[in-house]
Amino acid sequence: MSILDLSLPNIDQALFDSPTGGRFAGVGTSSHAPRFLLLYGSLRDRSYSKLLTLEAARLLIAMGGEVRVFDPAGLPLPDSAPETHPKVQELRDAAAWAEGMVWTSPERHGAMTGIMKAQIDWIPLNIGAVRPTQGKTLAVMQVSGGSQSFNAVNQLRVLGRWMRMITIPNQSSVAKAFLEFDDAGRMKPSAYYERLVDVMEELMKFTLLTRDVAPYLVSRYSERQENAEALSKRVNQRSI
Repeated sequence: MSILDLSLPNIDQALFDSPTGGRFAGVGTSSHAPRFLLLYGSLRDRSYSKLLTLEAARLLIAMGGEVRVFDPAGLPLPDSAPETHPKVQELRDAAAWAEGMVWTSPERHGAMTGIMKAQIDWIPLNIGAVRPTQGKTLAVMQVSGGSQSFNAVNQLRVLGRWMRMITIPNQSSVAKAFLEFDDAGRMKPSAYYERLVDVMEELMKFTLLTRDVAPYLVSRYSERQENAEALSKRVNQRSI
């Protein structure tokens, strides 16, 4: 058996990182309440995605979190209004403020709703040098009018990965949601409610675990290389 060649000729050693436990020494140093932005995907008067979102908000507050629930009413379609639109700015400010998010969509035609997707589309990957979602935690949930499905949460997971978020393993999918809430809009005791508690508990744990080291968790060699090359090009410019 030949000896493995351990050389890395294509690596810039100045940018290469060997992760160690010591790099996570900052975990738990923040003392403020964890901050969460909650989005839901329906404008109906009795919106079950909104009712589920409000139950999630109550749980996060009870666990010590600070919560903002975004109302999508009045949010323009992506690219139909300038970024200075008040609802767009409200959403983007909340996304920048948050350390974690909850996305809850109804399933419509086997997919998330356009209202849900529009909110996510208005949150850019970059605002200048700031990435509003990168390294932040995410929990995904859905409600269905019929039997249990996971189409919407699966799509939300794809979006969470694309937005470079830390999407927690657990999720909630509430079937026949019209049976799960009382006349006052509160969720009835059930296995669905217990799962909701599980998801919010896991979201809180992951947020506490990662928020202080999120920049390190999502730091990538390829981007450090790109940034170094861009800096070198700028510094070595002969003229501007």
